[in-house]
Amino acid sequence: MCGRFTLTVSPAELLEILGVPSATAQEFTPRFNVSPGQDILMIVQEKGPTARMARWGLLPRWTKDIRIGYSMINARAETLREKAAFKDLLFSQRCLIPADGFYEWRQAGKSKIPYRFTLRNRKVFAFAGLWSLWRSPAGETIHSCTIVTTKPNELVSSVHDRMPVILPIEKCRIWLDPGPSKDYPFTSLWEPYPAGEMEMVEVSTMVNSSREDRPEMAEPITQLTLF
Repeated sequence: MCGRFTLTVSPAELLEILGVPSATAQEFTPRFNVSPGQDILMIVQEKGPTARMARWGLLPRWTKDIRIGYSMINARAETLREKAAFKDLLFSQRCLIPADGFYEWRQAGKSKIPYRFTLRNRKVFAFAGLWSLWRSPAGETIHSCTIVTTKPNELVSSVHDRMPVILPIEKCRIWLDPGPSKDYPFTSLWEPYPAGEMEMVEVSTMVNSSREDRPEMAEPITQLTLF
């Protein structure tokens, strides 16, 4: 799964790399411990790529309980076409979720050791995501989203059995393109990102608390380059 991530780049870099016109970008500040239930930046296709804020944790249009979002922060790529909450969104409401790192934990006895995964070039990238527009029983309207996950590459598998789908820039355009039909081979977009283009570092256990969000929590304790 992917339960925490970072987005620490400047707005200018984010917009330049992912191709979002600055006029559509909403204000955001660097985040070092993005957690479920928080509002995050997503990019959707409207009249071109458009930045919006959305609650992390998908709220299917039929749900009546906002708490369900905490159990829907991720969507398994292998079952997107089968699950009622995701199958329609796959063909009509795909999104990109910008990030420049994500965290996973390794169990060590009674302790959990956090690691941050980034691209080697430290550039911003995008997770494949799905989004939904939910109206609460009280009439409140909320955009929400989920991160698509896949099997891990060799680097991530040393810590966890899943990883988020990271899309190279050229695949970002395909994922947002409203053209692909139900026959499109989406599985070609869900391959694990190459391990040789990523690195992981052990980070402070401060990240274990969703209430913490400081620059030092993303800094390495020990460099671990396995590939």
